[in-house]
Amino acid sequence: MAGYRSMLFVFCLFFFFSGSVYAFQGAGCVGECVDCHTLSEREASVLLKTDRFGAEIVDIKMSPVKGLWEVTVSQGGRRFPIYIDFGKKYLVEGRFIALADLGKPISLRKIDLSKIPLDDALVMGNPDAEKKVIVFDDPDCPYCKKLHGELKKVLAKRKDIVFYIKLYPLSIHPDAYKKSKTILCKRSVELLEDAFAGKSLPEPDCPAKEVDENIKLAKELKIKGTPAIILPDGRLVPGYVNADILVGLIDNPPVEE
Repeated sequence: MAGYRSMLFVFCLFFFFSGSVYAFQGAGCVGECVDCHTLSEREASVLLKTDRFGAEIVDIKMSPVKGLWEVTVSQGGRRFPIYIDFGKKYLVEGRFIALADLGKPISLRKIDLSKIPLDDALVMGNPDAEKKVIVFDDPDCPYCKKLHGELKKVLAKRKDIVFYIKLYPLSIHPDAYKKSKTILCKRSVELLEDAFAGKSLPEPDCPAKEVDENIKLAKELKIKGTPAIILPDGRLVPGYVNADILVGLIDNPPVEE
């Protein structure tokens, strides 16, 4: 009997630990992930509430990183990827960079700066600064809020850099359009910071047609999201970067061959 109990204990221990390992690797999936996990367009639509935001699912496939679905969503004439974990509990925004690509030169698309008027932009820093950086911002974008703090860090150390903020409210943020109008009516960086802080803004007291012009311009320039940073030489940096990386990009334009 003692030998039987000992064998039973070993069997249970093996079952417990092997089950834990498999669960960590993807809920017991040991073959191809698609053998164990599925995500239909209808299910993805429900999870992402596409009806509520006027969006639709274009494509679903495995992401470059195992354990995530890559869902291509179409909204307002633009397409972008969203990632959902196999457990269907988390949404992940962002992009993946292969470790093998680290250290390689970053190829950034260039924007024609002459197409971007700055007279309607909010100004952070000295307008006469040598290095002018344009940022397309959405007052309800959490990454824009994060970037805003980094811009302040840059300005605290560098007087030769100025940031021009172009307000570009995205359709996925229903309140951002009105907030942008309020902010531009007052030409107020402080109101933008209030919006980032989650404070209520007053109603706009002017037409602020510049907001619609910014939206149209962003589409013409194929700027699909915020924040979008345009460096002094026209290179477009899509998304958030910290202060050190941003300064490095500003100070080290690629050598033209």
